[in-house]
Amino acid sequence: MLSPALSDAHTAAQLPQHAPLVVATRDGLVESVHYGSAIATAPDGSILAAAGDPLAPFYPRSALKPLQAVAMVRAGLELPADLLALTAASHSGGAKHRGGTQRVLAMHGLAVGDLENSTDLPYGASEREDWLRNGFLATRLTQNCSGKHAAMAATCVINGWPVKGYLNPAHPLQQLIAATVTELTGETPLSRSTDGCGTPLFALTLRGMARAFGTIAAAAAAAAASTSENSGTAPLLAEAAVGLAMRQHPDMVAGERRDVTELMRLLPGAVAKDGFEGVQLVGLPDGRAVAVKISDGGDRARMPATVHVLESLGVDTAPLAGIGTAPVLGGGHKVGLLQPTDFLSTPVHEAM
Repeated sequence: MLSPALSDAHTAAQLPQHAPLVVATRDGLVESVHYGSAIATAPDGSILAAAGDPLAPFYPRSALKPLQAVAMVRAGLELPADLLALTAASHSGGAKHRGGTQRVLAMHGLAVGDLENSTDLPYGASEREDWLRNGFLATRLTQNCSGKHAAMAATCVINGWPVKGYLNPAHPLQQLIAATVTELTGETPLSRSTDGCGTPLFALTLRGMARAFGTIAAAAAAAAASTSENSGTAPLLAEAAVGLAMRQHPDMVAGERRDVTELMRLLPGAVAKDGFEGVQLVGLPDGRAVAVKISDGGDRARMPATVHVLESLGVDTAPLAGIGTAPVLGGGHKVGLLQPTDFLSTPVHEAM
């Protein structure tokens, strides 16, 4: 039952109708259940399969970064592929991520003091341990969105826009990003908020986000094929530039020992990005896409659900076995498994 403080604003009928997507079993007994919603879309954005409530609005969080990067490239941002991948990253905070952010700033006459993101320790576990072991504290540079923020400040310099206040929703940069998000998702945001790093955040649907990732991945695949067929150097579409950068430098999008990096390495042509609160997006080179939201924000359930949807599309997920499930341990030995349910067994129609 909802608490009195929430009952007026969120009745049970208004809550997303999530479905059980992932379970953790221990010696044959279901110990935990992660509910959520998922969708697979065709290149035209139509629904191929779904579960839960994929048309309910949600905040994509950091899964918005590739869309934000597309907007910045359209506004004239030109970066080497590794730094463009960092623009779309929730990086682990390693030396190459920190150094990459500093390179973006230096290329445009900026400094770390120009960043307006929140401060944080490195996101990666080993990177955070190393940082703390050396006596360092939380900084804007080590915060996982620093690459995106450096690119935002750089885009302002390129266009003659004020750098100070670049996070204000009324700033020209954020206005451009909002318009680009609307275009790529085919949706007008249902509500707006502020992400953890300070950037404007839009409530969208899983279908809209899947549509955007399918577009980015297909554009990257088309550009890669075109490049291999002829030696021309025609300018890339922004969608293609961002998708190719992420494909070529998955280590900059996340980091070593991160499942998103592993997915892009193991699934050639895929463009993938996670987001806080259990969000995962994957675009495939043929324009199909997968979007998952875990209702409780549980990060461990995000990838098993995603791999299950990919498998339903006929994708060879054998290489993803290491990130598609995880053992449940007892006394250091495997006594159970974290695994998806058969949540896509019932066909879902466009009219849902």
